[in-house]
Amino acid sequence: MLMSTFSIHMPSSLLPHLAQWNQHGARFVSALSVLTASLLALHGAEPGSSVPASESRFLSGARQLTFEGRRAGEGYFSADGRKLIFQSERDPGNPFFQIFILDLDTGDSRRVSLGKGKTTCAWFHPSGDRVLFASTHEDPEAEEKQRVELEERASGRQRRYSWDYDEHYDIFEASPDGSQIRNLTTTKGYDAEGAYSPDGKSIVFASNREAYLRPLSPNDRQRFETDPAYFIDLYLMRSDGSDLRRLTNAPGYDGGPFFSADGRRICWRRFNEDGDKAEIWTMSADGTGHRQVTTLNALSWAPFFHPSGDYLIFATNLHGFDNFELYLVDVLGRRDPLRVTHTPGFDGLPAFSPDGKQLTWTSNRTSDTTSQIYLAGWNHNAARNALGLNRPDVVPATVIGTQPAPGFESTNDAITEEDLRQHLTWLASEQTQGRLTGTEGERLATEYVAGVFRGIGLETAGDDGSFFQNFEFTAGVALGDSNALQTHRGEQSQGFEVQRDWLPLAFSETGTIEPAGIVFAGYGLDIPEQEGEGGKPQEAYTSYAHLDVADQWALVFRYMPEDIPSETRQRFARYSSLRYKAMVARDKGARGLIVVSGPASKVKSELVPLQFDASLATSGIPAVSINDRFAAELLGPGKNLAELQKTLDSGQLMQGFPLPGVTLSAHIDIQAERRSGRNVIARLPGPETAGSAPAVAVGAHVDHLGDQAGSNSRATGEDAATIHFGADDNASGVAALLEIAQFLAAEKREGRFQPQRDLLFAAWSGEELGLLGSTHFALKIAESLGGPESPIDSRIGAYLNMDMIGRLDRSLVLQGLSSGDGWRRLIERCNVVVGIPLVLQGDPYAPTDSTAFYPRGVPVLNAFTGSHEEYHTPRDTVDLINFPGTHKVARFMSLMAQKLAESETGPVYRRVGREQNPGPRAHLRAYLGTVPNYAQKDGLAGVELSGVAAGGPADEAGVRAGDIIVGLAGRQVANIYDYTYAIEALKIGDAADIVVKRGEEELKLTIFPGSRE
Repeated sequence: MLMSTFSIHMPSSLLPHLAQWNQHGARFVSALSVLTASLLALHGAEPGSSVPASESRFLSGARQLTFEGRRAGEGYFSADGRKLIFQSERDPGNPFFQIFILDLDTGDSRRVSLGKGKTTCAWFHPSGDRVLFASTHEDPEAEEKQRVELEERASGRQRRYSWDYDEHYDIFEASPDGSQIRNLTTTKGYDAEGAYSPDGKSIVFASNREAYLRPLSPNDRQRFETDPAYFIDLYLMRSDGSDLRRLTNAPGYDGGPFFSADGRRICWRRFNEDGDKAEIWTMSADGTGHRQVTTLNALSWAPFFHPSGDYLIFATNLHGFDNFELYLVDVLGRRDPLRVTHTPGFDGLPAFSPDGKQLTWTSNRTSDTTSQIYLAGWNHNAARNALGLNRPDVVPATVIGTQPAPGFESTNDAITEEDLRQHLTWLASEQTQGRLTGTEGERLATEYVAGVFRGIGLETAGDDGSFFQNFEFTAGVALGDSNALQTHRGEQSQGFEVQRDWLPLAFSETGTIEPAGIVFAGYGLDIPEQEGEGGKPQEAYTSYAHLDVADQWALVFRYMPEDIPSETRQRFARYSSLRYKAMVARDKGARGLIVVSGPASKVKSELVPLQFDASLATSGIPAVSINDRFAAELLGPGKNLAELQKTLDSGQLMQGFPLPGVTLSAHIDIQAERRSGRNVIARLPGPETAGSAPAVAVGAHVDHLGDQAGSNSRATGEDAATIHFGADDNASGVAALLEIAQFLAAEKREGRFQPQRDLLFAAWSGEELGLLGSTHFALKIAESLGGPESPIDSRIGAYLNMDMIGRLDRSLVLQGLSSGDGWRRLIERCNVVVGIPLVLQGDPYAPTDSTAFYPRGVPVLNAFTGSHEEYHTPRDTVDLINFPGTHKVARFMSLMAQKLAESETGPVYRRVGREQNPGPRAHLRAYLGTVPNYAQKDGLAGVELSGVAAGGPADEAGVRAGDIIVGLAGRQVANIYDYTYAIEALKIGDAADIVVKRGEEELKLTIFPGSRE
């Protein structure tokens, strides 16, 4: 709220040094000196001036609207645009804000509040016959607090004013003349920041009442005493105060909510847990579909919708700690926000007139540096142009997230080719940019799916009463600010420039590395003797023969010898990745790894790019890439980099050597980029008496590779950096999922389908990154039932998956029959109706989301129409989809889901190991039967297991789901790459040690590897 000294909220540790300002929906930070010299003073603007030329892009005819009193702010229009309700300190007997109404036709103003206590956050009812505001006038000590404040001001003593989130704040409704006042929120706690919905039926507001209603832990109690704002969340109630519902439940302060003009959305700002930064969010009016629309990493607050619904205006201190400016952002956050004001000091609390042609805001650009309300004309078309919203290829925001889905009303309750085409075309469009997890394209796609689920009347089954279930993951890496590398020769040191002379490798250990010597180790290879074709032995090759690299940097070439025979290259390729070389160097005791490309490598960039490769762990040692010039300097006179590489490229072994007289030190700073993906989950409930029978789940992954597809792309050249549309993979599966959900919902509504248990419909994200979304869903259920290895069959009785079902040629492949007894009987029954050619496969460990469920006790079946040349390329487009075939698959899978839901029993789970011929997915000859969890947490050393194949070597050895493998066959396992390389060295049938962490215990087990071939 706009309080008596424009106070700001910050963590308690900063309170001795900071003043506080709490506005309607706004907390922001300002140092005490800023409070007196900045927020309450004008910096550089001409007194009494209108907007400067730099602000004329959007604003015109700006003028100061209020002058009376010590200060004023938070002005909001009536529904007819003829009045403004605001707060001001202008009553001589009350130092705190009171609520006033200004008639814009006559200039007359009158007080609405009682003149007692503190007030804030006023709003007109759309009828104009009543208003609401927050007030503490029912506080028995209200008048005493006024007296103390007046005495403090009269004394001239300067003190820090802190908004205390007074527990006596309640929301009141009154007539515009201040009569007939009524308390709508009588619960103890801070209730304020309220606004009516456009139809006047609801009020959204902020409250920390939950902290008063429930017992707090000691830690929460301590935090509440120092930071009551931390517990403020958003609530929705009817305009008479009844039917209260909580809308947010996230750590940190959620506040400042407003409805969009059509009443479909709510905007607000959310502070982080430390309370020093905030971002702008929106959600549907029912509390679902939370969307973060800014990522400025600053203090952004006080958002307000333009009546068009196209964009929001808000305030942020992006340009300086004490300089708040107004900014615009489109409601989907598709582009960077745009700056509106350019006047140093404070500009905030903006609000549009109902016709969208005027803007009011609070500013201290006044002649006496007090904060008052300003009014200006608004150029809506300029705003749309600047935000790129007038482009013909931009889908209007009003059809995304505020309606069921674009064009949804035209779809048929039956499963049709036309509807499949509509869903598929949207999901695989340029607008969704390949749907990479954690990107705007994924958000648009998941919003579309949620819109369809909402439109067909399904119940929410995600987090916090929404359709969405969020999960975090590591999406990339970036250079930190403190990277440094130096060489030392005697008393002299020389620094080298990051990105020009050197780069850390993405998997490098971070931190400070003290000076250490350097040893040249050729190509850094360590290849064991192996048996070749016809039993002919292949000699070992090692770059470390008779070479001591303990506690030294190992300098190695980047690839492998260039001039060796093709069959030798194929063998060497397995051991030549930089991760493997780092592992070898680490296991030999090296301090770190230095990689140089060498003049013969003919690379486009001598430095290895800092590219994320989906690993969540380091290699265990520092690792850097240097350019050829730098390497030549390290070698010094008498050693030629090109000659060394030429000798090694012939395949000739060369003994390594130390580099005399030089050491190298470094500080490596790599920042992991964390992103959030989201599943979309909906429920079609069974009968009210249902509950004992586990649900039937139907799913398909909504994500794909995006427009910078990276290592997962099969495209080459420039194609790899273009949109991978993923029409078959897996817009086809999601389109079928939506059609099945709509069909079964309609069948139930018409009484033709009577499910005996719940049906869950899920669009998973993160599948392409390692089954992240489906694994998150399954793990959350398992953990709620006792632990990560707990079976979840009591909640999910069967799971049907669809992944790439859009290219039906000869037959539909159904994978996973061995997962449960009874699948064949059910398949036969359903296919009599559809008549689709089928190929049945038993292996339940398909490389898709069904594998997140099967190890946890759920019978699974995955539908798949086969791979093709366009797989994981930009050529996987809608024009290649076989829509008649996709329609058949969707119809068949809908019958499967219907029959499963109509019975309280289904296939009986059966534990099996992998089949002897797993097909082209096998890349290793040795087989252990473990299912890694690719969504394991950052920094976890080892490989966490999601499951273990029944009867497989790991199962026989006693390895369990949830175990973390940290060693195999004498090798340290720090990550999935170490694990893969260790498996390659195993001999089938020979005992090997496998070391796992189970809780706090470390176990050493014996495993006998099986064969994949």
